[in-house]
Amino acid sequence: MGVNNKNTQDNIKLKGNKKPLQVLHISKKDTQKKSQDIDNDQTNSQEEAKKENFAIKPQSIKNDSLKGIEESNENIRDFDISQQDLTQQDLKRPLNFSEQKTDFQLERTVDEFDFDENAFLEALNANEPIGATGETISGKVIAIESDGLYVDIGGKAPGYMPKKECGLGVITNFKEKFSIGLEMKVLVIKEQNADGMVTVSARALILRQSWEKVSSSAKNGELINVLINGFNRGGLTCDVDGLRGFIPRSQLEDGQEYQSFVGKTLKVAFLEVNPESRKLVLSEKKASLVSKLTSLELGQLIEGEVLAVKPYGFFIDLGGASGLLHQSSVTNGSIRSLREVFREGEIIKALISEIDLEKGRIGLNTALLENSAGELIIDKQKVMQDATERALKTKALFDKKEQDK
Repeated sequence: MGVNNKNTQDNIKLKGNKKPLQVLHISKKDTQKKSQDIDNDQTNSQEEAKKENFAIKPQSIKNDSLKGIEESNENIRDFDISQQDLTQQDLKRPLNFSEQKTDFQLERTVDEFDFDENAFLEALNANEPIGATGETISGKVIAIESDGLYVDIGGKAPGYMPKKECGLGVITNFKEKFSIGLEMKVLVIKEQNADGMVTVSARALILRQSWEKVSSSAKNGELINVLINGFNRGGLTCDVDGLRGFIPRSQLEDGQEYQSFVGKTLKVAFLEVNPESRKLVLSEKKASLVSKLTSLELGQLIEGEVLAVKPYGFFIDLGGASGLLHQSSVTNGSIRSLREVFREGEIIKALISEIDLEKGRIGLNTALLENSAGELIIDKQKVMQDATERALKTKALFDKKEQDK
């Protein structure tokens, strides 16, 4: 028995009673078209709403001020529109407002009475740091501690002085010696820290003044009396205005039993003064020489023995001191050898032409005793015999030299 395929298919459709699946085909063109339609609808609705608002808004009366505001708004809109019309090339380069017709004026006025120059300078001075290293400042004690004291030096912070910097030596009565309000001069030994405080010292200032004093005394050839307070293998030690002085054994009149000078007073002269290396060397022998030099005068005629002949001149013994007769001051004539003029052990007369108390040096001259150039070589005996009379003639030259100083 045959089977009808058509009936079979109909039976299947009726049995399930279900509709077959349908495939929905979406076209890209249809999608774009629909989105455009939606945008057009929204635009139309917005325009209608604007028309309704303009229809409802009552007409207002425009005065001059409102017209000015609207004109400025129109300028801004024109400026915005002009910016929208820029090409792609214009956007790549910086905007130049000079190309636009819009004018921009930046005005800034300063009232000169608002600025006080004196007040400004005072403010700068108030903030300027006070107390550079090595500077001498006057101050006043404002506080005393066990380890030091504070000095008002006019800065934003007081200066601090450690106890060891308050004076020379050991200070036993610290709080009695320094009282609140005591005015004193101090030396800055360390610049200000982060808090603006500097470290000051009264001891360093005393030592600086002492070095200045001894330097001046040495330059003037002054003699001082010192108390010997110690000795070592090289010589004696003493105190000179708070400075430690040293007298070598070779600079003592009697250096054999030099230890016995401790506790005694000696008259000495300055041999070397060097504040940088803190070197202060004294001499008893030089003090004896300087004592003799002070009794001498420029232009004075002296008599002495030739101690030594050197390539540069003669050393003449002046009785405890020696003078130098330089080769340039021997004669006004030309000489081949110094020994053809004077010899060692010979007694000669010469004029004092230089006195250097600081170096303990005496300069001599025999050329001024000549009446003609080279006379000392030709007739030395006559020059020495008439030296006293000839010295009187040259005395006026030295007196004039002293007046010109």
